[in-house]
Amino acid sequence: MAKNLRWKVVSIIGVVVAAAFAVYPPEDRIRLGLDLSGGVHMVLRVQTDDALRVETETSAEQLSEQASLSGIALTSSAATSPTEIRVEGVPPDRDQEFRQIADDLLQVAYDRASEAGGAYTFSMQPGVARQWREESVRQALQTIERRVNELGVAEPIVAPHGVAGDQILVQLPGVDDVDRAKEIIRSTALLELKLVEEGPAPSRELLLQTRSGVVPPDLEVVSGADESLGSPVGSTVFYLVRRVAPVTGRDLRNARPTIDEFNQPAISFSFNREGARKFGNFTGANVGRNLAVIMDSQVYSAPTIQERIADEGRITGTFSQQEASDLALILRSGALPASLTYLEERTVGPTLGADSIRAGVIASISGLIAVALFMLFYYRLSGINAVVSVGLNLLIMLACMGYIGAVLTLPGIAGFILTIGMGVDSNVLIFERIKEELVSAKGVRAAVSAGFDRVFLTIVDTHIASLIAAAFLFQFGSGPIKGFATTLFFGLISNVFTAVFVSRTMFEAVLTRRREATLSI
Repeated sequence: MAKNLRWKVVSIIGVVVAAAFAVYPPEDRIRLGLDLSGGVHMVLRVQTDDALRVETETSAEQLSEQASLSGIALTSSAATSPTEIRVEGVPPDRDQEFRQIADDLLQVAYDRASEAGGAYTFSMQPGVARQWREESVRQALQTIERRVNELGVAEPIVAPHGVAGDQILVQLPGVDDVDRAKEIIRSTALLELKLVEEGPAPSRELLLQTRSGVVPPDLEVVSGADESLGSPVGSTVFYLVRRVAPVTGRDLRNARPTIDEFNQPAISFSFNREGARKFGNFTGANVGRNLAVIMDSQVYSAPTIQERIADEGRITGTFSQQEASDLALILRSGALPASLTYLEERTVGPTLGADSIRAGVIASISGLIAVALFMLFYYRLSGINAVVSVGLNLLIMLACMGYIGAVLTLPGIAGFILTIGMGVDSNVLIFERIKEELVSAKGVRAAVSAGFDRVFLTIVDTHIASLIAAAFLFQFGSGPIKGFATTLFFGLISNVFTAVFVSRTMFEAVLTRRREATLSI
C-alpha cells in the first residue's frame, strides 16, 4: 500500500511542478485575447467588382491578341463594365473566323450578342459572375489570414462576416501599430513584370509625342519615382509598357528582404516552376531591353535585361528596412484579388482589458472562497480535500492553455468560474457516496474505496457529454464562443484527474497515517 501510494504522490507532485512552470510568469505564459489585451477589430468589404473587372479585361486582351495573331484587325476590344466586353470593327469577310475564336476563348463564361457594323457584346454569365465573386472573397480571406499570421499576432480572428457574403471580420489582439497592420492587410500587392516600350520620360506628353499622344490598345502608361542621379527627390517619370504581363506575383514561390549592391534595402524574389519557365523564355527573347518591375501600378525599377534569367529577381527602390520587410511579407502571402474598404473599425484599449481581467479574477476568487467555506462547513475536514482539488484543477487548466498557446478571453474567464462549479459537483458526488457507504457499516478505508469506484463511471459519463458539447461549441462557434469552449475543454480534462486521482490519493495518504481509521466528513 505504501509503495502504491508513493508513486501516486510523486506523480501528483510532478504534475503540479510542470503546471507551475507552464504558468509562471503568467504575464508571459498566458496569451490574452482581444477583449483582454486590447487590439483592433475591423470589418472589411471585398470589392468583388474589381476581381470581375480584372477577369473581363484579361479576357478582352486575350481575345484581341488571338484575333491579331490570326490576322483579324479589330477597331477595339475592351471591357466596358466588370462583366461586359465590347468588340468593334470585325471585318465582314472574317466574321465567321472571329466567331470561332471568340467561342474557343469565351463561350464557357460569356454570352455573345452581335450588332450591326461588326460589333459584339460579350456578357459574363450570372452563374460565372457569382462564382468569381465567391472565389475572390475566399481568396481575400486566405490572403489576409496569411499576412496576419506572418505579423506574429497571437490567435488572430479572420472570418467571414455578415449575410452579404462579401465582408470579412479581422480581430488582432495586442496589436500596437494599428496603421501598419491596416496597410499590410489592405495592400493589393499585385506584382507585374512588363516589357518597356518607351521611357522613362519626365511627362506623359513627352512619352507619347512619337505616337501623337495616343496610347495603343495593347500598351499602357505607368509612373514611377525618378532615381537617376541629380534628379529632385520625389520627382516622377513615366513609362509606356505592354498591357499584358507575362509574369505576375501569382508565379512567385518566395520573397524576402535583402540588400542591393549599394547596401540599400531591397526585395529578392524567386519563381515557382511554371513562373521560372515563363520568365526564362521572356527574358531570353528580350535581352537588351528594359523590364519594368511594377507593384500596384507603380514602377519600382526598370533594369535592362542583360541575359536570360530563370528563377530569381530583385526589386530595388527607395525602401526603408521596415518597408522592404513589409513588402516581402505581402508578396509572400500573395496578391489580394480585389481592393478592400473598411466598414467598421474599433480599437480596444488595454485599460478595458485590465478591468475585465480584474473583474474576472475577483469573480473567480469570490466563487472559490464561497465554495471553500461551504465545503468546509458541510463536509468538515474533508472539505479541505475538495478545495485543494479545485485549486489544482484551475492550475492544471491554465498550464494546458499555456503549453499549447491557447488564448484566454473574457468568455474564457467564465469557463474558469464554471470549472469551479464542476469540480465541486464531482467532489459532492464522491463525498455523498462515501457517506452512504459509511452508513452501511463498512470500514472507513473500504467506504472511501467503494465511493470512488462506484462514482467513477458517473463522473466519466457526465464529463464525456460535456466534452462533446465543448467540441461542438469550438467547431461552430465564433471567437468568444471558442474561448469559452477552450477553457471548458481543459477544465473538464483536468477535473477528472483532480477529482478522482488527486482527491483519492489525499484520502489514502491521510488514512494510511492513522492507526484507527476515522474520517471527518
